[in-house]
Amino acid sequence: MASQWISRRSVVGGTVAGAAAVAVGSTAARAAVGAAPRAGGRPAPAADAARPVAADAARRPSSLDTRALQAAISDLSHPPATAAQLRVVRDGQRWYGTAGVADLANGRAVRPGDRLRAGSITKAFVATVILQLWVEGRVDLEAPIGRYLPGLLPAGFARITVTQLLNHTSGLPDHQGIPDDSTPEAVLRHRFDQWTPEQWVRTVTHAPLKFAPGTKQEYRGITYVLLALIIEEVTGQRYGDAIRSRVLRPLGLTRTLLPGNDPRLHGPHIHGYLRMTDGSLEDVTVYNPSSSWGEGEIVSTVDDLFRFQQALFSDGLLPPEAMEKLFTVPPDSVRMLDGSPARYSLGLQKATVNGVTFWGKTGETYGYRTRVFSTRDRRTQFVLSYTPTPLSSNEHMTDRVVSVLTS
Repeated sequence: MASQWISRRSVVGGTVAGAAAVAVGSTAARAAVGAAPRAGGRPAPAADAARPVAADAARRPSSLDTRALQAAISDLSHPPATAAQLRVVRDGQRWYGTAGVADLANGRAVRPGDRLRAGSITKAFVATVILQLWVEGRVDLEAPIGRYLPGLLPAGFARITVTQLLNHTSGLPDHQGIPDDSTPEAVLRHRFDQWTPEQWVRTVTHAPLKFAPGTKQEYRGITYVLLALIIEEVTGQRYGDAIRSRVLRPLGLTRTLLPGNDPRLHGPHIHGYLRMTDGSLEDVTVYNPSSSWGEGEIVSTVDDLFRFQQALFSDGLLPPEAMEKLFTVPPDSVRMLDGSPARYSLGLQKATVNGVTFWGKTGETYGYRTRVFSTRDRRTQFVLSYTPTPLSSNEHMTDRVVSVLTS
């Protein structure tokens, strides 16, 4: 099965993988079949994490192949990773499992309330607020962005519409003048660099548009930096405050936050690591997320992301006319740069595997990778988060999970 789980790191596109594979000794895997958190509801009890798969399967017959799901996340060599966790709902059956450890220094077990860096999942939150503002008549999706951000971009760029930012059809040029992060050592050298959104936007203003806006699709994180700036211009709030008041607080997502320039993860959290070219592992949990402002800075938990997904897919955050935007990709005439069909809607990504179509969002940043996907009817939903150690790696873990869920 070919991987369709395309994602981009928030800072730069292609990277060179770190050398060697990581071996995670004798880490115990735990799993549970039980109650998943619901939008606005309480998270699953912590005791679920320690309940054996076999005992649950014996007590409660399930269409879910829980052993296969556990095996899918327990292979921490393909790709090399230090931890993984997965929450699944399929046809009313719920399952949560983990593998590896949250912290190599002390061997602490992974828990569903542990904070993690969710990368570009941020974009789904930004898109939700933009669509709410559209419903309220405060943002025109077909308006040129120059209406909201006058003078920020060259004159020819200002005609890009809000919709074209949302669905990655803007045609914005590649970044210029940003730090090299093609090796894990380079990542460490620049981990505390400070950027403002305006500085980051200026890195895409030194070349002409790559294509006429709306004619092709290319995933670009910078478009969501611009959308976050639009949120601030329209609401008079910091974009993180708008997400807090409109999404996090109503859903009770108490472990989710937009950290701004804070480099640390506070409270129980999962550590991320990078494998250096000499084979050593370096903890990269702490770094300045300012370069991913608006597009990839969110800190969350598997349980919070699951509750967000449930609300987003069930009228919990958007009325039907706005939800429809989440499930509409550009027409067939609009293609990805490689000629494949467009797969990004106004905030989500579409992927069809074994005849099953999923909608959701991928996210990754140094040491962390997260996938939040669901069928539109919510019969199959999952949140997968793991901590790969190469600077770039394959999607084998995601593919294994989806293969089980679509078999």
